[in-house]
Amino acid sequence: MDYSSDTRTVMTLDAGGTNFVFTAIRGIKQVVKEIVKPSQPSDLYKCLSGIIDGFREVRRGLEEEPVAISFGFPGPADYPRGIIGDLPNLPAFRGGVALGPILENVFGLPVFINNDGDLYAYGEAIAGYLPYINRLLEGAGSMKRFKNLLGVTLGTGFGAGIVHDRELFTGDNSIAGEIWLLRDKLNPRTHVEEHVSVHGLKRTFARVAGIRFEEAPDPKEMYDICKGIRPGNREAAFRAFQEMAEVAGDAIANAITLIDGLIVIGGGLAGASEIFLPHLVREMNGSFERPDGGEFPRLALKVYNLEDPAELERFLRGSEREIAVHGTNKVVRYDPEARTGVGISKIGTSKAISIGAYAFALKRLDEKLTM
Repeated sequence: MDYSSDTRTVMTLDAGGTNFVFTAIRGIKQVVKEIVKPSQPSDLYKCLSGIIDGFREVRRGLEEEPVAISFGFPGPADYPRGIIGDLPNLPAFRGGVALGPILENVFGLPVFINNDGDLYAYGEAIAGYLPYINRLLEGAGSMKRFKNLLGVTLGTGFGAGIVHDRELFTGDNSIAGEIWLLRDKLNPRTHVEEHVSVHGLKRTFARVAGIRFEEAPDPKEMYDICKGIRPGNREAAFRAFQEMAEVAGDAIANAITLIDGLIVIGGGLAGASEIFLPHLVREMNGSFERPDGGEFPRLALKVYNLEDPAELERFLRGSEREIAVHGTNKVVRYDPEARTGVGISKIGTSKAISIGAYAFALKRLDEKLTM
């Protein structure tokens, strides 16, 4: 699934609540300048007109005809059929809008729509963190390779996508990877996004500092306070990131128990990873308590912070050794250490989503040709 030299072009869209950003990808590279249009979230006619006009402008800027349109769009949605449901941030779509069929009718092209978190994970699996770590393992002489990936985004919300052996896992209702709905460890009556989000950070800071939510700094300012770059309540800033890390780590540990793969983090809050990532990994490597008071690891694998050079080195080395094949003079290589790692995206969230959208479209087109 190396699309880096593929000559086909796919038009893409980054659909935000405020703006729609259009471009085109060929060979996993952007080939036209981005076109930005307001999303017009409350007016369906203006919103759809903006989407159609945006893709028309992209098409006019291409030297060759695109083979598909592929992009991420908020849910709930029936993504395989291209139908968008009741969106909280785009009220014009409430009641259901057949966005995919509309665009197919206008452009005469196949249209593929997915969740942003899914496409992020797929892009990281195709041309991002998964091949990056596997190259490092190969360079270190390790026999270990990863095929599965949990891609997590930390930002306005808490999202995730799952890739299993080069296949994007979307579920039967287009809602796989809805990690934000896991239970919040520190407040079990609510979901994790109440802690793991921009609003969650601000809410924790305000509570610890004894101020109103509206007075809390934004995450970048909190990061600067933690680093001593700007004045402010350092205790509240560190506490906000630590609580976010504890809740996120607990949720990711629950998810990776079922997935057993590598973990990559993207999104706007990933820039503060040096503050929160050690706490997140520590939470994942925590323990459960036995009825007799003893403890045992909560995970069946060891979690490494891959942004820490020393931990990365131990992760790459593993516990590999040779064992004898009884009855012969042969030996086989064996690495008994079940492990995973958590790292930060090396290509960026937006690029990963675009690559994911591009690769998803080409894979589906290739599958149709072989049917």
